[in-house]
Amino acid sequence: MDIKNIKREDGKLSFQVLVDAESFEKAVNQAYLKAKKNIYVPGFRKGKAPRMVIEGMYGEKVFYDDAVEGIALDAFKAGMDEAKDRTVGDPAITAYNVNDDKTLTIDFETALYPEVTLGQYKGIEAEKDSDKISAADVNKELESVRKRNARIVTVERKAKMGDTVNLDYDGYKDGVRFDGGKAEGHDLVLGSGSFVPGFEEQIVGMKAGDEKDIDITFPENYHEGLAGAAVVFKIKVNEVKESQLPALDDEFAKDVSEFDTLKEYKADIKKNLTADKKAAAENAFRNRVLSKAVENMTVNVPAAMIDERVNTVLNDYARNCAMQGLTLDQYFKMMGADEATFRAYIRPNAENEVKSELLLEKVAEVENIAVTPEEIEEEYQNAAKTYNVDVETVKKSVAAEMIERDLKMKKAVDLIAASGVAVEKAETEEKTETNETADAEKPAKKTTAKKSEEKKPAEEKPAEKKPAAKKTAAKKTEE
Repeated sequence: MDIKNIKREDGKLSFQVLVDAESFEKAVNQAYLKAKKNIYVPGFRKGKAPRMVIEGMYGEKVFYDDAVEGIALDAFKAGMDEAKDRTVGDPAITAYNVNDDKTLTIDFETALYPEVTLGQYKGIEAEKDSDKISAADVNKELESVRKRNARIVTVERKAKMGDTVNLDYDGYKDGVRFDGGKAEGHDLVLGSGSFVPGFEEQIVGMKAGDEKDIDITFPENYHEGLAGAAVVFKIKVNEVKESQLPALDDEFAKDVSEFDTLKEYKADIKKNLTADKKAAAENAFRNRVLSKAVENMTVNVPAAMIDERVNTVLNDYARNCAMQGLTLDQYFKMMGADEATFRAYIRPNAENEVKSELLLEKVAEVENIAVTPEEIEEEYQNAAKTYNVDVETVKKSVAAEMIERDLKMKKAVDLIAASGVAVEKAETEEKTETNETADAEKPAKKTTAKKSEEKKPAEEKPAEKKPAAKKTAAKKTEE
């Protein structure tokens, strides 16, 4: 095969491949042998008509398209070997011509791998979040732990928001009981939003043994049959329960942690929150610096390159859906979308990912970032441990070149981030740990002893624990 007219213009590579008459004739005959089984010619059994007869009926060019398609891959590879360019996406045949001597000329076009012109990527200023932990942060975590360890106790009083109410209910539309509107012994957390609007609010004020009818209008977007319907629920309250939070003292610390005192437990919470916040702040800073470096570079990303990334994301979604017994189309319907809408939604992020990778590849090239065989082997070992397979299996699945590329890009990120200049966020009204001891003790003053807490359960804000309930027509979750 001969290659000629290699051109590089507007981010595209084009060239012509000349295929000799003998090679083209073989391709045409292969096209005939593949197609003849489906061709019926009068006077011949199906699939038995000679090539010259078929060409006589339909013209000598009848198999040309298929022949060109069959020879195109080898022709394109030959052109790329000559051009020695890096390309992206699938090549396109823009034209082909068969000369009188039966030689074939194929015109190819494909997108060139984009050229990157780096802008500033070192010493970039970016905002860095504070990693300071306030007394409020520690207290918020303490309250979360208290709620998780709350006791649910029966109370002899009227129900209020936040209480768990055990009730029986029976729904009627136009005086007729409807399907899914009946339950007995159901636990409902008032204020959880588990039921349709207006249901939970009308239970407030009822106590154990009370019965009443409540009027409800289902939302217009509810399922067919009840959408917008006015119904009546017959309600009977069996029990009213509230959450009682444990006292915030040393005994609490012993119960929920490895520490003997509340002070030690709070210090550990502060330590863990600080580590988490510091890691989050560092990660956010790195992302901001990287984003600015991407903005500073100049590159024209081919649409084909973004298309490939979008397809990769879609394939990942398809695999995840399959693991849950769903098809991608079923997932789209659940999301109220279609494939075109979903592609448009993920495309901007896909473009950003491609640009980031182009930046990092170029930085690695300019900075002569290298990866040692030992580092590649370590990555293989880590992957084997992560997926609980032997190293050789990983090596068969992932090429060393891919590992090397990923490690180079990680090093490039580290280089860019390490040179970044952190601009601290302006301090807000947050109170930091300098006065934490006095502040953090305040919630405990209300509940210095479990005994006093039990006498005044109503003073504590109840936890909003969602019940494991049956699905009924009254619930929003059935939607």
